[in-house]
Amino acid sequence: MFELIKALILGIVQGATEFIPVSSSAHLVLVPWYLGWESPSLLFDTILHWGTLVAIVIVFWRDFIALLRAWIMSLTQRSLADPDALLAWLIIVGTVPAVVLALLFKDQFESLFLNPRAVGVFLLVTAGLLTVSERLGRHQEQARGLNQLNWIDAIVIGFAQALALAPGISRSGSTISAGLGRGVRRDIAARFSFLLGTPAFFGAGLFQLIDVGRADMGQIVGNLLPLAVGFAAAAVSGVLAIRFLLAYLRTRTLYVFALYCLVVGLVTIAVSFVR
Repeated sequence: MFELIKALILGIVQGATEFIPVSSSAHLVLVPWYLGWESPSLLFDTILHWGTLVAIVIVFWRDFIALLRAWIMSLTQRSLADPDALLAWLIIVGTVPAVVLALLFKDQFESLFLNPRAVGVFLLVTAGLLTVSERLGRHQEQARGLNQLNWIDAIVIGFAQALALAPGISRSGSTISAGLGRGVRRDIAARFSFLLGTPAFFGAGLFQLIDVGRADMGQIVGNLLPLAVGFAAAAVSGVLAIRFLLAYLRTRTLYVFALYCLVVGLVTIAVSFVR
């Protein structure tokens, strides 16, 4: 029963914090650390990532069908006249920086997951990014919509996503912040962030599955129920988090999330010295 409760809690934590800009990777490190639990296994972490991927598909499935259709047409017609085709290519371009950085520095980033103090420091970075982006966004004369994004936006937001390979730097937070800095409307920056995250979630989950495939398959059979609970919890909480944030950002700012990251980061750093 205890393993099921742990799976439920970590699934909810993953699904909610993946999309709310407070860093899911930080919380998957810190929640077990604070509670004295063992760190989640690679298999369990993979299942949680697939749960959040399912959450995005549930919310944006119509967008994905339109984007895929337009992308295929852009290849056959060699034209980006369709705004959906351009958006699809912007997502592809924005995914490249994170892929390159992950391949080059995979071991270095993974080592950070063993260092709660580093996670606390990176949470402070997230707090700073959210605060600065809000201040920059207030000085933009006219915020842009989804169909007004360009190649520079995709590259800048893509590099912001690459920063989130470090645990504690929120993927949604860094990409939304980059969008605000580029003059994109707050809720539109969040929408593009979620769409951009889909290839990253899929790719990360795929690579993790390859690693899991090399491990003892008996681990899957023996933990089937906790894995199912974690997956379902991540998917459901992810859907709720996406819908909440899109509605929230239409009228409100990111400051509350910046304050949260600041407090948790400072507390974590302090506790790490005590421990």
